[in-house]
Amino acid sequence: MATDEASARIDSWIWAVRLIKTRSAAGAACRAGHVKLNGAAAKPAQHVKPGDDVRVRIEGRERIVKVLRPIAKRVGAPVAETCYEDHSPPPPPRAERPAGVAVRERGAGRPTKRDRRDLEKLKDGYRPYF
Repeated sequence: MATDEASARIDSWIWAVRLIKTRSAAGAACRAGHVKLNGAAAKPAQHVKPGDDVRVRIEGRERIVKVLRPIAKRVGAPVAETCYEDHSPPPPPRAERPAGVAVRERGAGRPTKRDRRDLEKLKDGYRPYF
């Protein structure tokens, strides 16, 4: 593809317009098949140009955007919003999102007596152990 100023690599573009947090995550998403350019799976080095449709699947949600302006450098959020037209469905309401699950660090071992007491306080309210 052409490397003129009217196009940009898709991995750097989805990072630059803040659809994905890091450039390496953008490349990984492309390689994993989570990014589609005009309906076909996109490789990280493919170029986007104005008018292209980009679909990015992140965190269980699909973002559908139309490229208005290709950029390669990361910009602020207000400027980034001018580079694409968002056609994504609205995110699900907060009530429908799954609640986070408490996870202990791997290798932390069994909970201590203090940890168990703290858990009991959270579940049943305070009960003294005298």
